[in-house]
Amino acid sequence: MDDKKKTIAEKEEEILRFWKDKNIFEKSLQKKAPHGEFVFYDGPPFATGLPHTGSLLSSIIKDVIPRYKTMRGYLVRRRWGWDCHGLPIESLIEKELHLKTKKDILAVGVDVFNEAARTSVLRFEHEWEKYIDRVGRWVDFKNSYKTMDNAYIESVWWALKRLHEKGLLYEGRKVLMYCPHCETPLAKAEIAMDNTYQDITEEAVIVEFRLKGDPRTSFLAWTTTPWTLPGNVALAVHPDIEYVIIEKKDEGAGPLTRFVLAANLLEKIFGKEEYSVLERRKGKELVGIAYEPLFDVPALQSEKSYRVYAADFVTTEEGTGIVHTAVMYGE
Repeated sequence: MDDKKKTIAEKEEEILRFWKDKNIFEKSLQKKAPHGEFVFYDGPPFATGLPHTGSLLSSIIKDVIPRYKTMRGYLVRRRWGWDCHGLPIESLIEKELHLKTKKDILAVGVDVFNEAARTSVLRFEHEWEKYIDRVGRWVDFKNSYKTMDNAYIESVWWALKRLHEKGLLYEGRKVLMYCPHCETPLAKAEIAMDNTYQDITEEAVIVEFRLKGDPRTSFLAWTTTPWTLPGNVALAVHPDIEYVIIEKKDEGAGPLTRFVLAANLLEKIFGKEEYSVLERRKGKELVGIAYEPLFDVPALQSEKSYRVYAADFVTTEEGTGIVHTAVMYGE
């Protein structure tokens, strides 16, 4: 067929056949590498399901760097890997064996459960190879590693041991989502596997943080997680956003009180209430101001805590332009 009459897909497949028949990828690895080796780490995918648009897109992007480095005179091994551990395969086997609780697994036998997982974890291996080859990515499938292989597991143990010996590991605490059924913390990706994420309208609270030495003036901070307030250690403002200090009557017949918040959210927060704007400042001018903690938590008290800090993540799309910060609840 005349090349001009071939479709783009036909031309692509012709190039792929040429690469395969002539072992072009393998030959590229045998070339002299005057600049030495360039190590490329590629997070291994699960083979419990077919690749989707997102996985293929990231895979194509990952192909660019090894190709570029190879052309620049580096040896870039591109060994493929398979992630065999985690909730995806466990959930799959539970459904196939009709198991609902940990007691069900024990009744069937842990050895039976593990063997079913081992034999099923790579059920879409060949489909993955076909898709990756078709998008034109060069990887070494023949020498692929699997996270369930003893050699791989022991290499991870060795690496952790070395990190521990060098004092690079520490034990800490972090709040995570937890699944009582799986008896394990969950990653966000695992939460989303069953389309758990939904668009909802959240309730929020606006909290007054009184300035240290000035009980009449308060920062107004907005949060959708009031249960984290006992862990508050700082307030965040955007350095370039304009903030106002206003004065208004407190509820009832009390004295005048002052509040600090983003200027363009003033009307949204106070509406038609009577107030007067005393001062306007950029967020960077508020940095370092100290305020009184909401709760007396000795473990959180330090020279750096209970102060205003600049942060680029602060916006005025909602809230007050001042973000309550409790680092132990963060990501």
